[in-house]
Amino acid sequence: MDGIKYAVFTEKSIRLLRNNQYTSNVESGSTRTEIKHWVELFFGVKVIAMNSHRLPGKGKRMGKIMGHRRHSNYRRMIITLQPGYSIPTLMEKRT
Repeated sequence: MDGIKYAVFTEKSIRLLRNNQYTSNVESGSTRTEIKHWVELFFGVKVIAMNSHRLPGKGKRMGKIMGHRRHSNYRRMIITLQPGYSIPTLMEKRT
């Protein structure tokens, strides 16, 4: 589970939970098949689809010139599970 950094909880990711889709940040060097294998092995679920994207670098102003920071070293992965499966650790209420 070294490739998966942490789960993401944004408005969109919470909305995707209704469709049995889970969002997490993963190492940029990890492949999709590695992430799929880790999720299926660790949580005991079946993965249907995986979508990923790199988040853009943030803007940084240097005087009059607008520059950009480099991309982060992680990707955001949206994992879709088969109906009937869920990841219970992400569904628990946090206090």
